[in-house]
Formats: sequence, C-alpha cells, structure tokens
Amino acid sequence: MVAVENKIENDDRSLVESAAARMRESLIVGELSPGQKLSEHQVAAQFGISRNTLREVFRLLTSQRLLTYIPNRGVFVAAPDEAAVIDIYRVRAVIQTGAIRAATRGHPALAKMRRLSERGREISLTGDWRKVGTNNMEFHRAMVEICDSPRLSTCFDLVLAELRLVFGQLEDTAHLHEPYLDLNASLITVLDAGDLKTANSQLEAYLIKSERAVLAALQRASRHM
Repeated sequence: MVAVENKIENDDRSLVESAAARMRESLIVGELSPGQKLSEHQVAAQFGISRNTLREVFRLLTSQRLLTYIPNRGVFVAAPDEAAVIDIYRVRAVIQTGAIRAATRGHPALAKMRRLSERGREISLTGDWRKVGTNNMEFHRAMVEICDSPRLSTCFDLVLAELRLVFGQLEDTAHLHEPYLDLNASLITVLDAGDLKTANSQLEAYLIKSERAVLAALQRASRHM
C-alpha cells in the first residue's frame, strides 16, 4: 500500500515538474508576457492537466520567481526589476564562465552554437528581433550544455526564462540583440580554436556589456510607464 502511494506521489510530482518545464519554455520563447494574468481554466486546458495540478505548477514557478501571486487577484507572470537583472547576470557569469572552462574541442555543443550563431544572422535579416532574442538564448543554452550537467542546464533555464521576462517589458529590443550577432560568431570561433583564455575574456566583456544595456533599457522603459 505504501509503495502504491509513493508511486502516485512520484507520478504527481513528475507531472507537475513536466508541466512547469513546458511553461518555462513558453516563457523563454516569449509566449507569455510580463504582468499577464493567468487563467487557471485556459492554462490547464492548454497543458492538458487538472486545475489542482496546475495550482502546484503555479506554486513551483512562483517559488522560482517566474510567477507572482497577488491575494484576491490571482496569478500573474512576473516582471523582473533592475535588482533581478543584476542577480541574473551574476548567475550567468558563474555558470557560463564555468562552461567555457569546461569546453573541449569537438564537443557537440560547439557545433550547435555555431549553427545558432549563423541562424541568428539569418533571422536578423527579417527584422524579427524577438526571434533573434530567442535564438540568442538558445545559443547561450547550448554553451551551458558544454558542462554535460542536467542540473546546471535546468538552473540556467530558470535564468533564461526570467531574462525573457525582462526583455518582454521593453518595446524595442533590436539594440539589445544586434551587437551580439558578431560577438556570438567571434566567441564560437575562439572556442573552436581551443583558446579558452580569450573565450573567457570575451564572454566576461560580453556579459558586462549586455547587463549595462539591459539595465539602461529597463530604466528608460520605467520612466515612460
């Protein structure tokens, strides 16, 4: 009897975690907007889960700072502030510089990064900067895959989802993505060559530049609200 109950609990936990992962992916690709109110009925139907399971998903994502619960009003998609941006980039620096140090020539993630770098240029020609941003997130996700650590990749997905919610508060993101097309190409070139020292220096400068640009854009947006 205990074994059956444990199996049910494990199945329920697995369902919650699976649905939460799918919702995080929706956040990463920009399908949900910061400040958007979430309808239990609609979201449960979309993910094919019960409303009780969805409430557990909401609790999990709220604890991960991706959703916000407001008593008597409901559950909303989070809108990260400047303090969150600073912490996001602090975490990115730790995880991504660690990935660079772990890089080995010929790792499959490097080929994936190159494909995504080239794809980013192609998308930029269409002027769809949201898609460019999504592609860029996939580039950095692939970088973390160098570590061959599911735990680090899961942690990084939380960072990407929260970062997407920052971008979602900004009307024009072209200037936040366009400069990094060349930087992505340069970074993968030195990684392919096995020059980890240069790659690490480039990445550190990259993240500092990106953080400053995102903070400035968020400050401008808050002044015009």
